[in-house]
Amino acid sequence: MSTLAWIICMTLLGGSLSVMAASGVTYVLGLASVQHLISYAIGALLGAVFLEILPHALEHGSPDMVALTLLAGILLFFILEKLVLWRHCHSDHCEAHEARPAAHDHGRSGLMILVGDTFHNFVDGILIAAAFMEDTHLGIVTGLAIITHEIPQEVGDFMVLLHSGYSRWKALVFNLVSCVATLFGGLFAYFALKALEEWVPALLGLAAASMLYVSVADLIPGLHKRTELRATAQQVALILLGVASIWGAKAALGE
Repeated sequence: MSTLAWIICMTLLGGSLSVMAASGVTYVLGLASVQHLISYAIGALLGAVFLEILPHALEHGSPDMVALTLLAGILLFFILEKLVLWRHCHSDHCEAHEARPAAHDHGRSGLMILVGDTFHNFVDGILIAAAFMEDTHLGIVTGLAIITHEIPQEVGDFMVLLHSGYSRWKALVFNLVSCVATLFGGLFAYFALKALEEWVPALLGLAAASMLYVSVADLIPGLHKRTELRATAQQVALILLGVASIWGAKAALGE
């Protein structure tokens, strides 16, 4: 099989397998557990940012550039969230602004997760293609590593989409569509790897910004609505479990 064929197969397989695995986990647990597992989603997102994405960005780019991209990304997603709010609010009275518990957040965090995940998937495609262009065996190992890393993160992303008001079916479809960016990243890298290498840190910085913003600005404030000691302990434990799942995936691969 040619190098291009390997790249196409692995990028499509990698994205779809991780998303289907995440969907399976949420199906087994049931929708009733989604609210409790938002804490896990926070941990998985923060773990992906600080243990995987930012270290990789800093390895391939200057710290100043990565920091600037991260800052710009946070501002970008703040503006994006405002635009989504304006779409739902046509007057001063808006349910998205009312200080009462809601079943979901009108799609805000879900939309930003999809945008950030698309950037991340695009970069994953570049990394897979670069590995295959070096050696087929290395490409296969890299592709499997990315699949392993993505599963706990995709579980977190899937939980955020469900929390954001998406049905399980829509969350699955949108996640699969987002995974097509992995194929595009692989194809772009195959045909123009030299030109794309310098983009990798910036794309990773934007992906990190989206996940960090959703975790801190959208999801964590919702946890403060439950202040009792038992709920707080459960939230902390699940956040740590989310971080540990990312760390465990990295450790299992000897990274």
